[in-house]
Amino acid sequence: MYTIILYYKYISIDSPKILMQEQRTLCEKLGLKGRILVATEGINGTLEGETVDIDEYCKIFLEDPRFTDVHIKKSIGTGIAFPKLQIKVRNEIVSSHLKANDVKPYELTGKYITAEELHRWFEDKKEFYIVDMRNNFEHLGGHFEGSILPDMDNFRNLPDIIPTIKHLQNKTIVTVCTGGVRCEKASGFLLQSGFVDVYQLKDGIVSYMEKYPNQHFKGKLYVFDNRMLMGFNTESYEHSIIGRCAVCGVKSENYINCIDDDCHRHFICCKNCVNRNNQAYCPQGCRVVPTQTS
Repeated sequence: MYTIILYYKYISIDSPKILMQEQRTLCEKLGLKGRILVATEGINGTLEGETVDIDEYCKIFLEDPRFTDVHIKKSIGTGIAFPKLQIKVRNEIVSSHLKANDVKPYELTGKYITAEELHRWFEDKKEFYIVDMRNNFEHLGGHFEGSILPDMDNFRNLPDIIPTIKHLQNKTIVTVCTGGVRCEKASGFLLQSGFVDVYQLKDGIVSYMEKYPNQHFKGKLYVFDNRMLMGFNTESYEHSIIGRCAVCGVKSENYINCIDDDCHRHFICCKNCVNRNNQAYCPQGCRVVPTQTS
């Protein structure tokens, strides 16, 4: 059996290169694959391996005094979620280019709201506004009902969306993202930008979906590995497909990468609009989409 883990922590790291090498040594020893980013602001990782090896990794990782309080999210793996192991030192653990604003999530961030609390807000019909901090192509496969889906090609576009939600400056805002790492920084940036009542979904959308499958979050969750989409209890009649084929418009959850070497855009393309290898060109300026008969 294989297990995939997802975790992060914003914390001041004095020697990112040393931590990078320690992580590489540990992961190689255990035969893990995936990605880990290390920066002076913290660590962000997603890994896959045999369950016994992932368990050993988690045990050793959590023994580090800097990371004892990290919540490691687990899901069932496939054994092929990642092609290789990549561990790198970066300026940020999630690229935002907000350095000029000196956003330090371990010093300023939004209030945490748990999955249970958010679910109760939905059920009680409380007035609040979910702002989805994921990229455009991630929204396509699934999102919270009634949520605001800003036009972001990349998290670096965060400053550009502030004017579009400025009218909510004095309202209750809940930022959401896959596992929480982007919301930590985004919620702090909103506070710096004058928003007064900002929350972030603790441990991200994945934790909410696990506890409340098909309740208020519609569709599936986009993930940055070979699974592309993940869901819980998706065989239930309550599961709804909200994704639409970018070519013909039918409902679909088939994410692919545009095969144009100058593009590689992620988009949804149904089985009738891909070739025999489940490949297609996206309809946004790339070549004509090949069909199964081509």
